[in-house]
Amino acid sequence: MSNIIKYCELLLDWSEVWGILIPLVTLLLFKKRQQTIITPIIIYLCLALLINLLADLIANFKINLPKVLESNNPIYNIHSIIRFTCFTLFFINIKKKPVSILKISVIIIMMVFIIINFLFYENFFNYYILSGSLLAVEAYLLLIFCMEYYLSELNDEVENLLSSKNFWIVTGLGIYVVINFFIFLFYVPMIKENQLLAAQMWNIHNVAYLIFCILIAKSFYAPISN
Repeated sequence: MSNIIKYCELLLDWSEVWGILIPLVTLLLFKKRQQTIITPIIIYLCLALLINLLADLIANFKINLPKVLESNNPIYNIHSIIRFTCFTLFFINIKKKPVSILKISVIIIMMVFIIINFLFYENFFNYYILSGSLLAVEAYLLLIFCMEYYLSELNDEVENLLSSKNFWIVTGLGIYVVINFFIFLFYVPMIKENQLLAAQMWNIHNVAYLIFCILIAKSFYAPISN
């Protein structure tokens, strides 16, 4: 029984890597069904696979690496910025009309936050502590994009919303950011007070990431939207 639990934990630890393969394989199988609007999502998945693989390799084999390369915290910062950028482009491309003031405001807020936070408050390349504030702000701002999408679809009285590729991508992202916002917000204090609890909370993050990947795969499987 203990071996089964051990293997399950190992599988979950690497889920940020193999989970990405679910939508990528689906993309290859149904590449004729895709639209150019999801190009930023495809770019994100390819970059995320490389980033997550590197982060997990460092986490699991850091004792064999030089001390300067033993921390994967900067990699998570890079991942956060790439994810925000790719999904921002995706949300901008959804509607064939001028970018809304809300989207512009969210982009500006993120840019200002990154500059101020890493110039005055945190070290982007911090060896010991993950930037929970960056991940939390990213999650909150992406949730705003998700809510704007849903409200826009309701206002347009879109029929067959569940058959839309965009719906499944936004829903996957929405589930991911809602579940993880408070984990990101309190992750650093948890590490300082209770590392075991922090590790368990990150398992929840990994499960949410799997759901995120599965729903993106669902969007790739869906027929081309009208």
